[in-house]
Amino acid sequence: MTTRHLLDNHAHMLAQFRWQVPPHFNIAQACSARWASHSHSANRVAVITHRADAPPWTHSFAQLQVAAHAMSHVLAQQGVKAGDRVAVVLPQRFETVVAYIAIWQMGAVVMPLSQLFGPEALQYRLQDSEAVLAVVDAVSSATVVDLKSSCPALRCCIGVDAGSGDVAFAAHDHAATQEWPMYPSLAHDPAVLIYTSGTTGPPKGALIPHRALIGNLTGFVCSQNWFGFSTTARSHFDHAGLPQGSHAVMWSPADWTWTGGLMDALLPSLYFGRPIVAWAGRFSADLAFGLLQQHRVTHTFLFPTALKAMMKACPHPAAQFQLDLQAIMSAGEAVGDAVFVYCRDELGVTVNEMFGQTEVNYIVGNCAMNGDTADGVGWPAKPGSMGRAYPGHRVAVIDEDGLECAVGVAGDVALHRFDVHGDPDPIFFLGYWNQPEATARKYTGDWCRTGDLASRDAEGYLWYQGRADDVFKAAGYRIGPSEIENCLVKHPAVANAAVVPKPDAERGNVVKAYVVLSAGFAASQALVQELQQHVRGLLAPYEYPKEIEFIAALPMTTTGKVQRRVLRLQEEERSSIPKEFKP
Repeated sequence: MTTRHLLDNHAHMLAQFRWQVPPHFNIAQACSARWASHSHSANRVAVITHRADAPPWTHSFAQLQVAAHAMSHVLAQQGVKAGDRVAVVLPQRFETVVAYIAIWQMGAVVMPLSQLFGPEALQYRLQDSEAVLAVVDAVSSATVVDLKSSCPALRCCIGVDAGSGDVAFAAHDHAATQEWPMYPSLAHDPAVLIYTSGTTGPPKGALIPHRALIGNLTGFVCSQNWFGFSTTARSHFDHAGLPQGSHAVMWSPADWTWTGGLMDALLPSLYFGRPIVAWAGRFSADLAFGLLQQHRVTHTFLFPTALKAMMKACPHPAAQFQLDLQAIMSAGEAVGDAVFVYCRDELGVTVNEMFGQTEVNYIVGNCAMNGDTADGVGWPAKPGSMGRAYPGHRVAVIDEDGLECAVGVAGDVALHRFDVHGDPDPIFFLGYWNQPEATARKYTGDWCRTGDLASRDAEGYLWYQGRADDVFKAAGYRIGPSEIENCLVKHPAVANAAVVPKPDAERGNVVKAYVVLSAGFAASQALVQELQQHVRGLLAPYEYPKEIEFIAALPMTTTGKVQRRVLRLQEEERSSIPKEFKP
């Protein structure tokens, strides 16, 4: 493939862009009701449910809104009111979107929970948030219903499958439901509560406002190569309709209960009136290629782990599949040169890496358009770089005192509360749920620290250096060691434990646990398997340690704090030793 010259319009885009955040803004109105209320867009497809052995189901914006009205009435009958937290424990499916829209249009707060969570992880989040209700399916129903006795605020579980929950709800049985009035949310009102893992203590609930969706849009549009819009038509930032004949279909395997799947795929797609494909099954390279082809997917968000699997399974996809891909966004870990070249040469798309976190999402990345960029959009991607600040975001690398670091000097990636024009940046989270001290520690003046270390080059590109704390990514999942360590020490065989990332060529990292045994217990492979199963049964499958190493004592500071850094560096050193020299 011939590489086209790409102009660098980054500085111009940052200078020209201005935020337009209305005083009142509700995600349900922006992503569903406004499309359903107009005859030209009501029948536009909103959700395509992929089925492996059957034709897909399609659901229009009109059908989505009618079902959402029905669920709002059911929620109200169970006492849900504005400000309440409602848990949604569902995978990628139509009813998940229905639940989100129904909750938001009532002024309540969505708390998305992954079905991968074990009972202990679910219990903590339900208790801490004081969720009053949960929406469940056949998979999650039994676990959540059993937790009601230990979660005093949880009054009811609404089941979207037959036999699930305390109250049944069928999204397709409400053709003539009375409309639910849209709650007049202020843009800064809370919309989503997502729990994010940290270095110490249990996960913290990050409270996300409705306006954060607007803050995501510049990064989404840039990383998705303008999402099928003409780059000369800037109106898509302000609720405009779609150009006639434009075609864009989104799909991502990222779960809609995580920030990546929710804020980087599902909601932006619906905001622009475009369909998104739902698939709740297990990811595989063959499935991915088949799904992309069948639904003529044009835009996608794929973790580097997924792209690596696809590259190995199908080195030359053009010979087997007819793909319509126009853009690929990737995040969670570094893409790497091999995957970058594969996407460019074999998939015909320059992959755009992106960086963000739940608290301040979609703030840095690339916009390497595949065509001509003389009309003023796009900038070249540098393989291995995190990219540059997206329009509307003032990003810098700062030191401990909150001062910007010089070129080439590593520091903390941080986002300023105000953009380059002095306007408030709408992307910011409201704070950690009931943890004002933790919220305050996130800031140095008007800079919000991400905890990710990077250096900046002379052209403003950021280069990832690692975490300032011990949180890490494994196969795209954010892993906090504390929750896993706490789970391990509950086993009678474990006196103490430390969890660190072990470098892995396929997943970026895998979870490794160093374990100090209690008196009377001996190391064995059987005990390793028992401890792994112990964690799998209480937390999420991706959190269980893929490797356990028994150790006499953990490295500690003089004040008794575990030095995970020592163990992490040990794993990095081991991984760098050529195999022929390893014992």
